[in-house]
Amino acid sequence: MRTIITRKSAASLAATAVLAVSLAACSQDTGTEAQAGNQQQSSQQEQAAPKAVASIPALTGEDTAVALDKGFTDALTQLELTPGVVGSAKLTDGSLVFPITGGNVTVFEPGAVDPYVIGQVQHEGSGFSLTAGDTTVEITNLNVDPGVSKVYGDVAVNGEVAASSVPVFNLDGRTLNPLETQGNQAILEGTKVQISEVAAPLLNDVFKTDAVKPGLLVGTATITVDVK
Repeated sequence: MRTIITRKSAASLAATAVLAVSLAACSQDTGTEAQAGNQQQSSQQEQAAPKAVASIPALTGEDTAVALDKGFTDALTQLELTPGVVGSAKLTDGSLVFPITGGNVTVFEPGAVDPYVIGQVQHEGSGFSLTAGDTTVEITNLNVDPGVSKVYGDVAVNGEVAASSVPVFNLDGRTLNPLETQGNQAILEGTKVQISEVAAPLLNDVFKTDAVKPGLLVGTATITVDVK
C-alpha cells in the first residue's frame, strides 16, 4: 500500500535536489548576499509546502471493502460466472472485504497536491475468484496504489500463474469523500473500482467471451485503517 514516492513526487523531488545543488554553487561564486537570498527563498518554499492531513508510515490492520455494483453482479450472472473468495477475504452483504496486511498512506487536502492520496495498501494472502464450469480464475495479493490510480494483483488460472503484479483494476478517485476519522480508525470511502485494460482481455480469453470491457465498474471501495 517504503518511503511514499509516486512518479510525480519522484520527479518533483529530483527537481528540488537539482535546484538545491545549483543554488549552492551560485552562493560560492557570488558571495554572502546571494547566499542570504537563496536561504530566504528556500525558507519561503518550505513554508509553502502543503501539510498532510494524515500520514501512516506503516499500516497494520483493518481492511479494504468493495461494495459490488449491481451492473457488475448482473454481468457475472449473464456470463454464468460465480464469484468467490480466496484466503482471508470475505464476501459479506454484497461487498468483497480484503484484510490490510501492510503498506503506508499519506493524505492531503483535496486540491493541495495531485494526487492528494499517495502510498500503497497491501492485501497479501487474500483475493477473489471467478468460476465457470471447470475453469477458475483467482486474483490475489492486491496492492492498492492511489498515487497512480491502480490496483495490482497476481492472476492464476486453475492454480497456474497467468500473471504477477499486473494492474487488474483502475481507480477513479474523483468520487472519493474527504477523510473521516472514527475513534482509532481513518476511513477513505468513495473511490470507484473498474476493470483494467489488462484484466479485461485476460478474462475474455479465459472464459471465451468478449463481454468484459475495460472500465467496467466493479464497485465502490472503502479503505479503513488503524491509526493507533
